Amino acid sequence: MTLEDAVRKMTSLPAQRLGLKDRGIIKKGAFADLVVFNPERVHDTANYKEPYAYPMGIRHVIVNGTFVVKDGAHTGAMPGKVLRK
Repeated sequence: MTLEDAVRKMTSLPAQRLGLKDRGIIKKGAFADLVVFNPERVHDTANYKEPYAYPMGIRHVIVNGTFVVKDGAHTGAMPGKVLRK
């Protein structure tokens, strides 16, 4: 599977199936949910002893236009919300 196909299967495809027209895509007017990562360095660091450890290789995470992870560190922001159909 290509990286592009994997990203599509985690973003726009589920949003489309759920009828969320303003999610899963990057365009003007859509919610700004973005992840900036290095595909060669991404790996999970969580295990049974530390199940909430952050992964490596993820530089930034933006949810609803707010940085949640900036320069690899959690900002403490929690701008996400439950989506109900």
